[in-house]
Amino acid sequence: MNPQETAYDSLETWTAALRALCGHFETQTALDPSLFIGKISLASHAGLELAHLKTNAGLISRPDHRPDHDNDQHCFLVSQRSGQSRITQDGRDILLNPGDLLLMDSVGSCSITPIGLIEHVSLPLPRHLVARKLGQRTFGRIATYRASGRMLHLMVDQLCRRSLTDAADTEADALRNALLQLLPAALAPDDAPETAPEVLPSDSLLEYARQLIDESLGQTSLDPYSLARRMKISVRRLYRLFESENDSVCRYIQHTRLQRCAQDLSNPTLKAQSITTIAFKWGFVDSAHFSRSFKKYYALAPREYRHRALM
Repeated sequence: MNPQETAYDSLETWTAALRALCGHFETQTALDPSLFIGKISLASHAGLELAHLKTNAGLISRPDHRPDHDNDQHCFLVSQRSGQSRITQDGRDILLNPGDLLLMDSVGSCSITPIGLIEHVSLPLPRHLVARKLGQRTFGRIATYRASGRMLHLMVDQLCRRSLTDAADTEADALRNALLQLLPAALAPDDAPETAPEVLPSDSLLEYARQLIDESLGQTSLDPYSLARRMKISVRRLYRLFESENDSVCRYIQHTRLQRCAQDLSNPTLKAQSITTIAFKWGFVDSAHFSRSFKKYYALAPREYRHRALM
């Protein structure tokens, strides 16, 4: 089921919709109320319910847990799809960049501070099962420097982009269990920031960059500057990593996006999806530019490539 996104024309209607999905949150605007943007949708992806939010609110906060209003049965995996936001819970403060993933609790005070316009997706997990795996530690960043964290990122990213089109709703329990199994090793330590990638050797750092790119291809904001920020290295060093392989970071991003598009165009289960939908899913924002780039790379227009692949 694809989400039916609803845009709310006022802070009050947005807040009411947010409370219906997520609990007793308060919302404040950062700008003139007439400039407020708030969109929410709820959808089932392979049997798992995900809430999609898009807003430029100044602050979204829950002062404390209210048993008469809030659902305390879940923890949430929150995927930052675009923009930046700062999330605070249990006295800890975490900055999320596009592609970052966070575990947060439905119990206790918390706040989300968007930095401009943001999009994020939250996936609920049964709180009692999370507590069984993690004890009382139900808030923290999902580490990308650990294999389990990268696997968790990839799974959630696939669900967020609704690319598991052939997954049946009956697979929900299996997917949920897989997410829960990865959590203990994937959650970064409370007292440690993301491991500083600059200490890694260059070949490992290049592989780390490629992994982050692969995880974030659907993010239109993916570029060398955002990638370098996530890796905590300079943009110049990022460029040198790819130059050592006679490549460039921008070319690698574009070619990988084109390859993912080609895979989808060749997939008979996706033949009902339009070429533009596939291009946008993998981070292209202009259909004409996508068509030109695809033809230059594959020597075939996307439509002809799909036709030959599905013959």
